[in-house]
Amino acid sequence: MTRASWSSRVGFVLATAGFAIGLGNIWRFPYLAGTHGGGAFVVVYVLLAILVGIPLMTAEISMGRKAQASPILGMRKLTGKKGSPWNAISWLGLLAAFLIESYYFLILGWAVAYAIKIGSGRFAGATTETVATSYTSFIGNTGETLLYALAVMVLTGFVVSRGLRQGVEAAAKWLMPVLFVFLIVLAIGSLTLPGAAAGLAWYLKPDWSQVTPGMALTALGQVFFSIGISMAGAFVYGSYVDPRESDVPGGAATVVAFDTIAALIAGLVIFPAVFAFNLPPDSGPGLLFVTMANVFAKAPLGALAGAAFFVLVFVAGFTSVIAVLEALVSTVHETWGVSRQKALWGMLAVLFVVGLPSALSFGPWSDVTIAGKDFFTLVDWIAINVCLPIGGLLIALYVAWVWGFDRFRAETNVGAGRVTVQAIWGPFMRYLIPVAVLIIVVTSLGLF
Repeated sequence: MTRASWSSRVGFVLATAGFAIGLGNIWRFPYLAGTHGGGAFVVVYVLLAILVGIPLMTAEISMGRKAQASPILGMRKLTGKKGSPWNAISWLGLLAAFLIESYYFLILGWAVAYAIKIGSGRFAGATTETVATSYTSFIGNTGETLLYALAVMVLTGFVVSRGLRQGVEAAAKWLMPVLFVFLIVLAIGSLTLPGAAAGLAWYLKPDWSQVTPGMALTALGQVFFSIGISMAGAFVYGSYVDPRESDVPGGAATVVAFDTIAALIAGLVIFPAVFAFNLPPDSGPGLLFVTMANVFAKAPLGALAGAAFFVLVFVAGFTSVIAVLEALVSTVHETWGVSRQKALWGMLAVLFVVGLPSALSFGPWSDVTIAGKDFFTLVDWIAINVCLPIGGLLIALYVAWVWGFDRFRAETNVGAGRVTVQAIWGPFMRYLIPVAVLIIVVTSLGLF
């Protein structure tokens, strides 16, 4: 069976950047920066994205390129046997991708709904209390939120059904430039608001007293979530590149750069506006849907700007759900021989069913908990605090000690341009990254 492949290096980079850039940049990064002191968190995050994100992204893409297969079959080829414990890399990545995808559609549905609500002037002149109450009421209306999520699912299914080049790659080539244009325009608008300078200073001027081990661990966890390390997508996208010509280190570095820049610009959109309207920057996960809705309720041309902002949120997340769905579908198609169309629509049906408890956890099942967590929080915790860091740890150990760093370096640098895997990466891959990730795993699981 002939596998699909990217039409160009640009298509590969934009599609992989689309996979990486998503809600982690527009939603999660700003609220984490807001709750961890602003500028200091930004500096720590950028350093970790360079020191940890680029090497691990390079490693995962390189593994996919070497395997030329989807994660399960690919790891079996790399390890040489079906029962190798290193095959857990593929299973953990796919589990994380599946769990995150199951609720990602829900949040993207919220973004679509808010683009419509704000664009229609629903929040014009609304009080802070009204905006907060409206948010709680909306997410608690399971029927309405599921309809929006279902619409996003169908649209995603349509794009992925068109195949790699005509669907996934074509969408990324169009959506990624749109995303950055939206970000830059909204950032300019935010920075020109009266009082925005205070927000800009808070966001970019580090307060080093905010740097703690806990904050650094949070930043490292965000690197995994935002870039999408060990989430199967980079492995799959790497498997579609030409093993003789593709520039893996340069592509990985470009993707991480795009991802980091998108997160930084998202902060420039949000924090100057938040300070301009005297709203709290540390409002946590509600920063996107409650605080920003409050901003647009009070801002000049708020309906237009608000609709544009939530369209931006949707575009960012949409490129990610396309990539993750492609990873899941290609795995089912190649591993079990199911036709691509059956794998696609069957996977979407399963994701819809599995996502129901997460949707219900904001409404009728809000009091139902497991280990003290509602369904949405539990699914998110398993994916982000368990699967991703353990998968990243295994990738680092596999590359450094099983594949062998020297062999990894030589094979990965085939086709490389200006950016290459350097010998200095060796100590990072062998010792520093595994130790750092192990600390995340142990801390996340509450083992100390």
